[in-house]
Amino acid sequence: MATEPKTKKTTASVTAFIDAVENETRRADAKVVLKMMKEVTGEKPAMWGPSIIGFGSYKSPTGDWPIIGFSPRKANLVLYVLGDFAKRDALMAKLGKHKTGKACLYLNKLADVDEAVLREIVTRSVAHMRSRHG
Repeated sequence: MATEPKTKKTTASVTAFIDAVENETRRADAKVVLKMMKEVTGEKPAMWGPSIIGFGSYKSPTGDWPIIGFSPRKANLVLYVLGDFAKRDALMAKLGKHKTGKACLYLNKLADVDEAVLREIVTRSVAHMRSRHG
């Protein structure tokens, strides 16, 4: 039987969370990513757990999870956008300085990447998740 996920949607304020980010660059970058993800998804952002800002939701094997999201962490700006969407590798090659994990894209700062390419990655990731999970 699947265990209950630790990260759940909350009623905490997204704005208050971003405003409390200590690093000025990370805070400014978070505001840009927030705006971009709102525009791409057409969804209202919500806090998931204490540190993830998510948009929409779907049923994963472990419970509800946002379709797309991000977290302005101390070490990196983390975007939860990776999947097997079309042209993923080509877009990653054009993005700029970044690292990836299983389902994460790690950025030191937005100035390191091409924001148009990042928007395309976000757009394709959302479309992929919606086609896969409804």
